[in-house]
Amino acid sequence: MPAWGGLLLGVAMALTMGNPHLARTRALTPKLLAGSVVGLGAAMDLRVVAVVGVQGVGYTLVGITATLCLGVFLGRWLAIRRNTSWLVSIGTAICGGSAIAAAAPVLRADEEDTSLALATVFLLNALALLLFPFIGHALHLSERAFGLWAALAIHDTSSVVGASAMYGNEALMVATTTKLARALWIVPLTLGLGFWVARRESCEAAPVKAPRPWFILGFLVMAALVTLVPVLQPLGLGVAAIAKRSLVLTLFLLGLGLSRASIAKMGPKPILQGLLLWLMVAGATLGAILAGWVR
Repeated sequence: MPAWGGLLLGVAMALTMGNPHLARTRALTPKLLAGSVVGLGAAMDLRVVAVVGVQGVGYTLVGITATLCLGVFLGRWLAIRRNTSWLVSIGTAICGGSAIAAAAPVLRADEEDTSLALATVFLLNALALLLFPFIGHALHLSERAFGLWAALAIHDTSSVVGASAMYGNEALMVATTTKLARALWIVPLTLGLGFWVARRESCEAAPVKAPRPWFILGFLVMAALVTLVPVLQPLGLGVAAIAKRSLVLTLFLLGLGLSRASIAKMGPKPILQGLLLWLMVAGATLGAILAGWVR
């Protein structure tokens, strides 16, 4: 089953039959995603990973900053609750649900703010997984160009990996490395948000538990092993193949994480903010890639 098939099947089951184990599947999804990402590292060349990671620092920083500023502006323009607006913006800027989950307690967002942001980002994330490969082929994007676009414009790491895996091996390598480098920005962002919230409320900051993205280290270790010990490369390809199948299961569980209740709670404004922000980011990123500004 292709990656998009796993996602659609999960969504269909969640909306028709419901998910009686919603809490368990939502807890399992990030763990399975982390294992899949680590396994994909077994098919990567560490030298290429290093080059892509270094090259991506500049436009990653610019992209995150611009997305956050634009998202906050749209939230004020649409008169959306501050925390909902911030969470949608953060999820779009960095890595979807993972960034929202990390930022929500720091912002002291309530359950409604968090669920609205997660539902908004999830729907757009699922849409991107289906549309991006089609658009990439229609525009005859190279695998490298598509990998960059997917990493910079699709919300969650799972859908970035899923879309790029459907496009080609080079696209997968570029997209995964760039997205993981982007995910590292969760740590300084949550620390900065904690300081800002403390200043805003004129009180001492509550301890901020910034997430530790250990799966990124695991990805790099696996890439280093197969690069420095060439005899392990056939085994690495087998591990990566299993990881790609695991990714399909991850996307299936991600689809199961959608609930009719979360859709019912969504008003038009958060989804409008998320959609406008996503279209602007995806369009600007694609334009920059086609113009040769981002390589």
